[in-house]
Amino acid sequence: MNDLMNAVVDIRDLHKTFVLHTIDGRSIEALRGVDLTVHGGEHVALAGSSGAGKSSLLKCVYRTYLPTAGSVLLTPRVGAAVDLVASSDAELAGLRGREVGYVSQFLRAEPRRGAFDIVTRAGVFRGMPRDEARDAAADALRRLNLDESLWDVHATVLSGGEKQRVNLAAGTISPPRLLLLDEPVSALDPANREAALALIADLTLQGVAVLSVFHDLDAMSRLATRVVLMRDGRIAHQGAPAHVLELLEGVAR
Repeated sequence: MNDLMNAVVDIRDLHKTFVLHTIDGRSIEALRGVDLTVHGGEHVALAGSSGAGKSSLLKCVYRTYLPTAGSVLLTPRVGAAVDLVASSDAELAGLRGREVGYVSQFLRAEPRRGAFDIVTRAGVFRGMPRDEARDAAADALRRLNLDESLWDVHATVLSGGEKQRVNLAAGTISPPRLLLLDEPVSALDPANREAALALIADLTLQGVAVLSVFHDLDAMSRLATRVVLMRDGRIAHQGAPAHVLELLEGVAR
């Protein structure tokens, strides 16, 4: 396959430098020239030790962090590719949710909104009719084993694992073209983790491009079509999950 054929996101020479103004003004390079392409229906998992640049890469793609240099070309469902690095805030607002989504390990919910409302609104925002969004929200919350007695409870008072399931349901209902996952199952017990991994596995079958961070090697081996090993803000190796994870385990030993 030509690397750019069916590419949903094409990252080129991406750099991110943080300046520690509150300490001594020194600079820290989180990303040092990352090149990475993710295709539709592909799940690329980022591996590496803490500080390798995995979450920084996700946040630069989503533009939570503004990259210092480089480009992030997103190909939407309709129209020409858009450079997320150069896009205005207004352009980003139009792309987020519909074309590119981000699911972190934490739910940042509006006050006094219940889980069912949060997930339904995510579907409506992505263009689903409200009745269809309500049905899809119910299906997602049931798949993730969130008790129906909690659906109308304000999400801010839910447990960490319950919030994580609401967050995942909202991120995957009528999924965007590119979905970024940052430790989406870290707070889940084994049974709910299995339900969440099954939901995530369905994304590639729907043609979604997934770029993820899991510290769980088992989750990566089960979900990823490709694993990218990062070291010191660079891509050190990438390939089939079994091979890259074997390298990672060898380093750990």
